[in-house]
Amino acid sequence: MVVLDGAHKPGAKILVSGGGRCNVTNREVSARDFWGGRASIVRRILRSFPVSETVAFFRNLGVELREEADGKLFPVSGRARDVLNALMAGADAAGVRLVSGRRVVGVDASHEGFRVATVGGDVHCRVVVLATGGQSLPKSGSDGAGLDFARRFGHTIVPTTPALAPLLLDGEPPSFIHRELSGVSHHVELAVWIDGRIATRLAGSLLWTHFGISGPVVLNASRHWLRAQLEGRHVRITASFVPASTFDDQEAWWTRTASERPKASVAAVLSGHVPAAVASVVIRTLNIDSARPLAHLSRDDRRTLIRALLEWPLPVTGCRGWNYAEATAGGVALDEIDPATMASRICPGLYLVGEMLDVDGRIGGFNFQWAWSSAYVAGRALGHEESIRPRT
Repeated sequence: MVVLDGAHKPGAKILVSGGGRCNVTNREVSARDFWGGRASIVRRILRSFPVSETVAFFRNLGVELREEADGKLFPVSGRARDVLNALMAGADAAGVRLVSGRRVVGVDASHEGFRVATVGGDVHCRVVVLATGGQSLPKSGSDGAGLDFARRFGHTIVPTTPALAPLLLDGEPPSFIHRELSGVSHHVELAVWIDGRIATRLAGSLLWTHFGISGPVVLNASRHWLRAQLEGRHVRITASFVPASTFDDQEAWWTRTASERPKASVAAVLSGHVPAAVASVVIRTLNIDSARPLAHLSRDDRRTLIRALLEWPLPVTGCRGWNYAEATAGGVALDEIDPATMASRICPGLYLVGEMLDVDGRIGGFNFQWAWSSAYVAGRALGHEESIRPRT
């Protein structure tokens, strides 16, 4: 078996993932952690090579994993390079011939098999596995070329958008508060409103930046905003600075606090809810006197404050694009592959795996697990094929 890689140094996405530490997988992975194609297909593929087998696989390659926050599993060494080196060594031991710097420019099928056109000449083979990634981080090599190959074979390509991407906010007053809060991080709950209704709620850490917002919860929300935009639907995002709290909860809390601490200032009390910098911006934006004692906070101002805390508008204008996206939403329609083998239902002898399929997971190692599971299913199927020797 031969693997053709257009990059001169393979594994760029592995090396940059997880801040250079490679978030290999997560302690718990299920179809609920993914969006895109049918959950039943995703579930079947994940079950074929679950997390327990992923952990054992890397252990056998000499890479022990340890659990960190939110169930994320990283190599004990904290080095993404160790993950890549182990995979390269494992492939070599299995007899896989890796040819780097050999960009594929075209793939054609015939009754005899496939002709793979590369910058270094043609390769002829009986089967082809497209594992080219989607369009995220195009400098790593995943520039969408594989999707074009699949389209030429007759596959349906679900329109793509970036996923797990930082979001841009309107830079005009009063929306530009993100610049003032740049570097501040806190726990929020985001609501993605589509056509006037909440379509998705996501909780996690939000990071204010000079361009807008980032952090795990924003990255997870990005695909929902971008997909709705692609579909031409009215979409907006609001943030609750007091997650899992209702208006009645907050009304009761503020009323009780005013009774218990009547002389406490609005700013002091709000700073117990959110970071002081965020509290200051909220109060100023609402034109509430920060030094006003709670006992003197009017009912209307209190309710205005509560509504703002529960549904703070985030005027998203777009995302930072493919160069900053960690995954791709959209891709080859999932129901056009056989989940038992990852073989194409359109073109015999063609297999498709990983990010180029219409599956994208939330942040936390889930997209890597999809890559390992789908690759395992394809590899197992290929193992039942006769020995494949490319003719160059």
